Amino acid sequence: MTRFAPRLAAAAAVSAALATTLTGPASATGRQLPVPHRSPVMLGAIQADSPGRDDGSNRSLNAEWVTVKNPGRHAVNLTGWTLTSQRTHATYRFHLRLGGYQQVRVHTGRGHDTMHDVYQNRRTYAWDNHRDTATLRNDHRLVVDTKHWNHR
Repeated sequence: MTRFAPRLAAAAAVSAALATTLTGPASATGRQLPVPHRSPVMLGAIQADSPGRDDGSNRSLNAEWVTVKNPGRHAVNLTGWTLTSQRTHATYRFHLRLGGYQQVRVHTGRGHDTMHDVYQNRRTYAWDNHRDTATLRNDHRLVVDTKHWNHR
């Protein structure tokens, strides 16, 4: 039995090394780190502070917007995806399919949805003018992209 001990020890070491390699990186606490969600969809330009005076009019509300872009060549079904403000907690739920190399602008106010513009139909501002974070999540609630601004 002793002549097999070195082979068993070597096999155990190789198995442990393979298990570590296959499970991926671990944090300092030894727990498995989550694999980041990969999606071609991302947040684009954001106009959080509508130009002029914030008078609450539909025109002013719609001058506040967030662009969601699909730089990939394949269409992505955004049904069930959400766009959320960290400061105001305003949430918009998507009901559309975004074509490849397309983008859509999400306006705060009321309007009629088109291929390039959708409306949250809100009567109050969705984004903080000075400091906020926009978070785009997929239909499994995984964060796809975030954008933060701080203009103070």
